Amino acid sequence: MMVYAALLAMSFTAAAASLFFKKASSKGGLTKLIADKNFYIGGFLYVAAAFLNLYILRYLDYSVVMPAGSVTYVWTMFLSFFFLGEKISREKVLGVICIVVGAACVAMP
Repeated sequence: MMVYAALLAMSFTAAAASLFFKKASSKGGLTKLIADKNFYIGGFLYVAAAFLNLYILRYLDYSVVMPAGSVTYVWTMFLSFFFLGEKISREKVLGVICIVVGAACVAMP
């Protein structure tokens, strides 16, 4: 059970990392990017997600872990809506559903 909680945490952490990278990238050029704290927060979160991924791979099959990571798209959609003000269209929701269902089919034994 703990491994599956770590899997959800890994996918959320990766989505949050992308959110911080998005915030950092909107500041301007490379110099401003490097000076932006969001860039470093995003980097830290990506490294944390990678370490969680390593932990999870010790206990679950690779063919299960990688497709299960598609839950990241669900988190990304919600984070972009709540923190970036992006619109969630029916097409986006349908696309995420298709990705998650397809990944579930791949991960099944």
